[in-house]
Amino acid sequence: MIYASDFRKGKTFQKDGEPCVVVDFQHVKPGKGAAFVRTKYKNLKTGSIREEAFNPNDKFELAIIETKEMQFLYCDNDIYYFMDNETYEQIPMTKDIVEDAIIYLKENDNATVKFYQGNPFQLDAPNFVELTVTETEPGIKGDTASNVTKSATVETGAVVHVPLFVNEGDVVRIDTRTGDYMSRV
Repeated sequence: MIYASDFRKGKTFQKDGEPCVVVDFQHVKPGKGAAFVRTKYKNLKTGSIREEAFNPNDKFELAIIETKEMQFLYCDNDIYYFMDNETYEQIPMTKDIVEDAIIYLKENDNATVKFYQGNPFQLDAPNFVELTVTETEPGIKGDTASNVTKSATVETGAVVHVPLFVNEGDVVRIDTRTGDYMSRV
């Protein structure tokens, strides 16, 4: 059990049977009335963020989140298969679990999978990936205004805004947290 007064950033708890993580918190002791904990938390299954005030004595169950490094094997229709690197067990995941991170993963790439009560609920790609540009318009010589970008499609199908000097066949480094171009490799 965890009390609301013990909330800190990153602390996980269960609210209405759903796993949540504290995004932000503030202990408030007004001049009049009882103290409370103003909390901003994220539902780990749905991704929704809520703000709520709790009594410091409110009790919550701890949410135990397990993370594993897994290898992306292949996709069969809308089912994505990942292999546990330690036990070699294959786990299928649906598109709604993997949709944000899968656009940065090639087959045989490693990713972090988060489990709650033995069920996968979130896939995180590595923070930086290096992918080959498969389609982009050629840069026009003399078009040198600062910070001009163009769209480029990489080998996984993700679309990234890149500088004009990047051409098809170039390998680019992408920050998967924001989807931004970092550098040419």
